[in-house]
Amino acid sequence: MTEVSARMRLPLLAAGQAQKEVTHNEALALIDLTVQPAVVGVGQDAPPAAPVPGEAWVVGRTPEGAWAGHADALAGWTGGGWRFVVPWAGFAVWNRADRSPARFDGEVWRRAGPVPVIGAPGGGDAIDAEARVAIGSMLALMRTHGWISG
Repeated sequence: MTEVSARMRLPLLAAGQAQKEVTHNEALALIDLTVQPAVVGVGQDAPPAAPVPGEAWVVGRTPEGAWAGHADALAGWTGGGWRFVVPWAGFAVWNRADRSPARFDGEVWRRAGPVPVIGAPGGGDAIDAEARVAIGSMLALMRTHGWISG
């Protein structure tokens, strides 16, 4: 039997294991970190001086201090210290710093900041007026949520 789950590497209970609550609580801490993760920032190499429990970061390529040896990992601060999750291809986080997603492609993290949009389309026939209004409404909504800029 394996000691961790295949994808998220969560610790598994063993038959007859003493202090099962320790393993269970560690798995819950990792689930809390990885399910719908929102991070303070992406690509930071040094851990923050005063993290708050529940905050998380995507570690940079050349980590130092408490993050040394955890390049590209998801680092989360808990009441018990740092927890790290090794990302897999397709793993995604919400980057609160620029209000956009970042995705691990299996080798590096790819950030998708707000997409600049110059304006709604113009010109065309009268039938295009309805389309322009609908597109303009969608662009306004996306700007309100920070999904696009401009």
